[in-house]
Amino acid sequence: MRKEDKALIIERLGEQLKEYAHFYLVDVTGLNAEATSNLRRKCFAEGIKMVVVKNTLLEKTFDKAEVDYSPLVPVLKGTTAVMFCNTANVPAKLIKEAGKATGIPALKAAYAEEGFYVGANQLDVLCAIKSKNEVIAEVITLLQSPAKNVISALTSAGSTIHGVLETIGKKNA
Repeated sequence: MRKEDKALIIERLGEQLKEYAHFYLVDVTGLNAEATSNLRRKCFAEGIKMVVVKNTLLEKTFDKAEVDYSPLVPVLKGTTAVMFCNTANVPAKLIKEAGKATGIPALKAAYAEEGFYVGANQLDVLCAIKSKNEVIAEVITLLQSPAKNVISALTSAGSTIHGVLETIGKKNA
C-alpha cells in the first residue's frame, strides 16, 4: 500500500471518529465471506457503519485524535473491524445476537458514552447502557407519575365532595 493511500485511510478514520459518538473494536477472525456480508447487512439495518481496518493504521489514527484512545491500543491484534454508531448499546446487542452460535464476532473493546470498555466480558455492560431516547422516556415517565397522582386525587376528591354535598342536600330536603 502506498504512503498516500495510508494517509488517506488514516484521515477518513479520523473523520469517522469525530462523526460518530461511539465505536466498537470487534474481532471478525473466522468469518467467511457470506457471514461477513450478513453481518454488514445487519449493521447497515441498525445504522452502524462497519469498517475492517489494519491495526497499525487504526493506531496511527488514535495517535492523531483529540481524545486519548491509548487504553484501546493493546487490543489491536489480529483481524479488527470497527463498528461506528451514534447509539451506544446497538452494536453490543448486535454482537451478542450475531455471536450466539459461533462466538464470532467477538468484542475486543469499545468506546461508548465517553468511557472505555476493554474485553469481551464487557459485552453485557454495554448492552445495558441506555440510549438517549430511552433515558428521556424514563425521565418523562417519572415526571408524569406525580402529576397523574395529583390529577387522580383531585378527581376523586371532587367526586367525594360532590357526594357529601348531595347527601347533605337530601337530608335537608
